[in-house]
Amino acid sequence: MNHNKLNANQTKITKMKTLRNVVIGIALLAGIVTILLNNKAKSDAKAAKSQETEKAVSVSVVTVSKSTLSQTLSLIGTITANNDVAIVSETSGRVVAIGAKVGDYKPAGAVIAQVDDELKLANFKSAEVAYEKAKKDLERYEALLKEGGISDAQVESARLNFKSAEAQYIVARRQLRDTRITTPISGIITERKVDIGSMVSNGMVIANVVDIAKLKVKVNVAEQDVFKLKVGEEVEVTTDVYPNVKFKGVIATISAKGDEAHTYPVEITLNNSKEHPLKAGMFGRVHFTSLSERQALTIPREALVGSVRSPQVFVAENGVAKLKAITVGREAGRMLEVLEGLQEGERIIVSGQNNLRDGYAISVSN
Repeated sequence: MNHNKLNANQTKITKMKTLRNVVIGIALLAGIVTILLNNKAKSDAKAAKSQETEKAVSVSVVTVSKSTLSQTLSLIGTITANNDVAIVSETSGRVVAIGAKVGDYKPAGAVIAQVDDELKLANFKSAEVAYEKAKKDLERYEALLKEGGISDAQVESARLNFKSAEAQYIVARRQLRDTRITTPISGIITERKVDIGSMVSNGMVIANVVDIAKLKVKVNVAEQDVFKLKVGEEVEVTTDVYPNVKFKGVIATISAKGDEAHTYPVEITLNNSKEHPLKAGMFGRVHFTSLSERQALTIPREALVGSVRSPQVFVAENGVAKLKAITVGREAGRMLEVLEGLQEGERIIVSGQNNLRDGYAISVSN
């Protein structure tokens, strides 16, 4: 009985050992297969890459060289009138006549509106009569004083009376003159707020006039550029209305005080053109063309791979394209200043680089 039980246990142990060996064998076989497949994939990828690399890509190149780089600055500002004046009433009353409409050009002193002056005229005539009488009285008293006919006190009283009458006459004359509301400058009427029958009061704005024979453009220039500008320097001004026309301007003022953004107001003046007239309120782009000139390494903009923020270029070396990271500076038209990453004389790829990767074989077509 015990002998049969022992034989059963030995048989069971033998089966378990056999099963374990089978499992281990399968695991080892699976590992070997996995390694072989992985090696084959790497080999295929390497072969594919080698095949791609060996296939030469046709490209065009240019040589990196130094050139004179003119530093330019363009800023957008609003074109304003040389003089923009609100015409204010200095009297009160009813408008009885209008002397200008919107769009009219009026010389300085032209009447824009006439206010009822009946009472002002009567007051002026009364003051004028009193002034003339006081003037003649003073002249007569001064003559009598020379003859000894009157005292100094009487002459002094006549003189004071004349000064009072003169002051009243001046006030009345000014009040009468103020009933004719005029433009203080020559220019174009851009707004009129009153019509015949309108009531005006002292201090009321009744019209607006602008002088656009000369114009101004105000721009804010950064602190690193403003110190390169000088009053009197010429600039170019362009507009979207006349895209191919360049207007000559002059730097009129440079502010000595900057704003919170560390920019400084710069004012440009320019004469208006009869052939291409400008209007106040238009946008204008100011081109500062005389900032500085210097020698610098430059490359064409089309050689760049990626953006200006992370610029890279392909360099042609011994029939192979090498990708290099560079640092660029200012732009000058279609050229870019290179600060770091390239040396003078290196050949960079400007055409065909879209089909390249680092290490690809190339064929230079130019």
